[in-house]
Amino acid sequence: MTGPKSAAARLHELLSRDGKITICPGVYDGLTARLALREGFDCLYVTGAGTAVSRLGMPDLGVITLNEMLENAAMIASLDRTVPVIADADTGYGGPIMVARTVKSYITAGIAAMHLEDQVQTKRCGHLAGKELVDEETFLSRIRAAVLAREEMRQTLGQDIVLIARTDALQQLGYSEACGRLRKAIEIGADVGFLEGPTSLDQCRQICIDLAPTPVLLNSVPGGATPHMTSQEAQQMGFKLIIYPGLALTAVYESTSAACAQLKGTGDMKVTERQKQEGVKGLFNAVGLVECVKFDKAAGGFAFAKGV
Repeated sequence: MTGPKSAAARLHELLSRDGKITICPGVYDGLTARLALREGFDCLYVTGAGTAVSRLGMPDLGVITLNEMLENAAMIASLDRTVPVIADADTGYGGPIMVARTVKSYITAGIAAMHLEDQVQTKRCGHLAGKELVDEETFLSRIRAAVLAREEMRQTLGQDIVLIARTDALQQLGYSEACGRLRKAIEIGADVGFLEGPTSLDQCRQICIDLAPTPVLLNSVPGGATPHMTSQEAQQMGFKLIIYPGLALTAVYESTSAACAQLKGTGDMKVTERQKQEGVKGLFNAVGLVECVKFDKAAGGFAFAKGV
């Protein structure tokens, strides 16, 4: 008898579907993750930029540490173990030994996939200018360390993770060098290729051709370096994963900015029809109020016997 499939195994299945793309909304905390889960997405993406902004109130400039990112991604992965979570892992947070620690920690947390990049430690968002890179061998040493750490976890605990190799080399070194870095990363064990910041549809199409049959990830950042396209258009080009790291972050930025301006300007907050109808329970139900009360009752508790 075989047990339930791991998150990594489920993600491998999604990636193996012919001609299909997996849409991954970017989430950064429990609320945004719950809302995405409620919509029935097959996979979630935990954004490093969103984690930096929400947990530290700081920009995506390499300020998030392993422990901060791990704690956030592990919490989100725990909300629904049947839905794989892909998490940003930046540069691996150090040299090969630190990369190995990162991989093992992510695996233990139940995270399905992680991506490692070739920027220097003081990195920045992939759609900002002025990125600095490590040399190719340093990048490959990160991927090699990740592969070795994953193999150890496979052999000792039967646990796995999908490794995504990301290169930011396009901006400085050009397409050929960037594609070459990804090919070499795949040769030593990366499962997915991630070309950050392609600036044309031709580059998007070409990277899928050049890395085939390896799955390729597209990073969709409105207003960023990459031309906007729908998930259907990305699928037609050959991409197998598309992440929307700013989906929840920009929605909260815009709506909360408007709500704060409303309160400051009028001395009162706008109350929507939905808020009038659902009250605070609507929000709590979205994050598991009914399920928590049922669980307490099933366990013999009586704290909520009179209702909530």
